Amino acid sequence: MTVMQTTPAATEQATPADICSAPPRRHPRPDGQDRYTISEVVAFTGLTAHTLRWYERIGLMPHVDRSHTGQRRYSNRDLDWLDFVTKLRLTGMPVADMVRYAELVREGDHTFAQRRQLLESTRRDVLSRIAELHDTLGVLDRKISFYGRER
Repeated sequence: MTVMQTTPAATEQATPADICSAPPRRHPRPDGQDRYTISEVVAFTGLTAHTLRWYERIGLMPHVDRSHTGQRRYSNRDLDWLDFVTKLRLTGMPVADMVRYAELVREGDHTFAQRRQLLESTRRDVLSRIAELHDTLGVLDRKISFYGRER
């Protein structure tokens, strides 16, 4: 089993019963295409070419295929992985932990427990930050209410 699997194109084209409830595709990709240049990946993800090369250099990005001329050729699976890594970045997970997670993925299925521990730890951190932000939002709401009263 792999961590990130792409869904078949036929499944992606199925229209959900309630179109409004379906989340928009974050990275629209051309139908039937599975090889992208670094500039296309930059356009799809919003990451810079420098960041993509850095991810590869530090081991956060798995091996990226190359064309016969040596240009990087990213796959849909690579884009799925980058989407996941972007979510991990949003959680505030340290880069070292993201790299460790990527290493565990490459080591295989026997690392599921370690991966889960890493993600659970990150989840606890996110919940703590959400609580702090919720408290901060309450302070802002009280101040806004205070300034909204007519004097």
